[in-house]
Parts: sequence; C-alpha cells; structure tokens
Amino acid sequence: IFSGSELLIATHCENEKMIRENLQKAIAEKGEENLTATDHPVIRNAEVCFTSSLVAVQFAKKYNSRLHILHISTEKELQLFTNLIPLKDKRITAEACVHHLWFTADDYAQYGNLIKCNPAIKAPENKEAIWKGLLDDHLDVIATDHAPHTWEEKQQPYFKAPAGIPLVRHSLLMMLEHYKSGKISLEKIAEKMSHAPAVCFQIKERGYIREGYFADLVIVDLNGVTKVTKNNLFFKCNWSPFEGHIFPAAIEKTFVSGHLAYGKDGFDESQMGCRLEFER
Repeated sequence: IFSGSELLIATHCENEKMIRENLQKAIAEKGEENLTATDHPVIRNAEVCFTSSLVAVQFAKKYNSRLHILHISTEKELQLFTNLIPLKDKRITAEACVHHLWFTADDYAQYGNLIKCNPAIKAPENKEAIWKGLLDDHLDVIATDHAPHTWEEKQQPYFKAPAGIPLVRHSLLMMLEHYKSGKISLEKIAEKMSHAPAVCFQIKERGYIREGYFADLVIVDLNGVTKVTKNNLFFKCNWSPFEGHIFPAAIEKTFVSGHLAYGKDGFDESQMGCRLEFER
C-alpha cells in the first residue's frame, strides 16, 4: 500500500499481535467474565498504539507516502510528528479525537462500556499530552471517530460490548466548553475542525469561509446553554455519555452547502447534500 498508493493513506494504528497477547494475559489473570472497561487501556495500552504508529511512519518516510494517522491516544506517539513545517507541506499528519481530549481512564468507573473505544481512553497524562500536541500543531485535526452502537449492545459484558462512542452531535459543544474554560481559542477550533480537515484531505471548496466556497456553517450562541436529554440527542442509537450534562453554549443553526439544514424549527431535509469533490 505505502509503496504503490499516490493517495492519502489513513490508518488506525494498534498492534493486533500485542492486543491478543495482552488480552490472553488478562483473561488468564481474571477470567473472561470478570473483565471490565477498566481493563481496556491495559489490554490496548500505549505500546500497542506506539509500535503500530511507528511502523506506519517508517513506511511513509521510506516511500514518501501521504499518511494520516487517526485518533492519537498516547503521549509517546507525539514524538512521531512535527510542527516545524506548514500543514500544506506535511506528508505525515495526525489527529486528536474529542473523547481523548475529554475523558481519561479515571472515568471508566462512572461510564464503563459507554466510553469503551479503540484506541482506548488512557491515563490522564496522555490527555494532557494530546492537548499540548494539538495546541502546538504536532497534531493537525480534531475528529470524532463517531460510532453509534446501540444502548443494548453497550450494556453487554465488557468482552462482548462493541467499542465506540456516538460523538458527532456534541463534538463542537465539547470544544466550545473547552473554549469557555480557556483551554483553546475559537480560531484554533475552526482551524482544527474545519480548515485542517479540508487541507489534509484536499477537499475542494470547503473548510473555509471564502467567496466561491460552499457555505458549510454553524451559528452558535456562546451565551446559551444546552442540557443534553433524550429529546435532543438526534442519534438513532438514542444515547450519549453526555446525557444530563449542561454545555455552556448552544447550536443555533447549521448550514450545509448554503442550505439551512437545522434551525429553531428543527431539521429541513428539503434539500439533501451533495458528493464531496477533491483537489487531485
């Protein structure tokens, strides 16, 4: 793939051999039926991620491939990326996900399988390192890794419960809460959630507010609040780890390709989306 592809290669980097070994060790120590979500960052630990990301980066450098590594979750992986060149000139890019910027392994006690995801949410020092890497541009994109498994699926025992969290609905609200707390600027949010994805994936005429570009816009009320309830989830899976949480901002309107897709009266599906085009 690396030697032959002229297109961007996007990778989920976890070492499957190490995962299997760690899983068998955990089962031998505890028994499969006794494993819980707190074991997830042990089974899918930092070395699982780093060793896989390292191999991907080495291949990308060897063949001068265009590589994008998805959902970085560890402090150690950050050494693989640079902030010394402009994004448009990078051959290797990486992203942070909103849940790795929000939760830590300490939260498994409260949320259990609801925050079981791959790569795993890990110890607090990893979250802080990811924040640093995002703000100093070692990491280029903020993503969601949205995965809407059903409530019933997530209520199964750890070993059977699927990995993934429904997050796209609240991703911007999460980042706006970080803005309100002084963690990140509005300009940086726009850069990492809109500009950078368009640059990384060479998406044509999107990602910026520019004449001639598609108007993909979100109007927010920074003085509003959003209490997350079943009635405003808008997920078909109908659950979120944020149920009951109050975000210190509100989404007023969403425009897709210039069409008001969401507003005070709800969704307007009279005009559907269109296929993305790419600069290649």
